[in-house]
Amino acid sequence: MRLPTALLERIVAHARRDFPNECCGMVGVRDGSAVAVHEATNVAASPLRFEVDGLEVLRADDAFAAEGAEMGAIYHSHTRTEPYPSQTDINFAAGWPGLEWLIVGLRADGEPTVRSYRIDGGDVTEVEVEVDGR
Repeated sequence: MRLPTALLERIVAHARRDFPNECCGMVGVRDGSAVAVHEATNVAASPLRFEVDGLEVLRADDAFAAEGAEMGAIYHSHTRTEPYPSQTDINFAAGWPGLEWLIVGLRADGEPTVRSYRIDGGDVTEVEVEVDGR
C-alpha cells in the first residue's frame, strides 16, 4: 500500500494524542494507494490492547465504499512494545483476511516507528510502507 505523507502524519498524530492508550483506526484504499483514514475509538481504552466497535468498522467501510475505496488496513499503536503484531493482534486479524495491519510504535524518545504486516492464518509477513512525498 502506498501511503501519502499527510495520511501517515494523521495516523501518527492519532497515536500520540491517544497515548498512553493504544489508538486504532482504518485506512481506505483505491488502486493500492491509501485515500482516507478513519480514526476509531479504542473502546478498551487500554495501553495494552485495542478494541473497535463493530458498528464503527461498518460505518467506516460504508464511507470508504461511498468514495470508491475499500478497507485496506487496520492500524493501531503499541505504547510499550515494538511495532510487531502481538498474539492478540494475530488472533484479531483472523477475522479480517486480506488486510494490512499498520502498527505505530511509540518510543520514550517520542520518535514513532511505523510498520505494516500481512497476517494470514497466524503467519506474519512484513510489507513495505511506501510513503508518497518523502
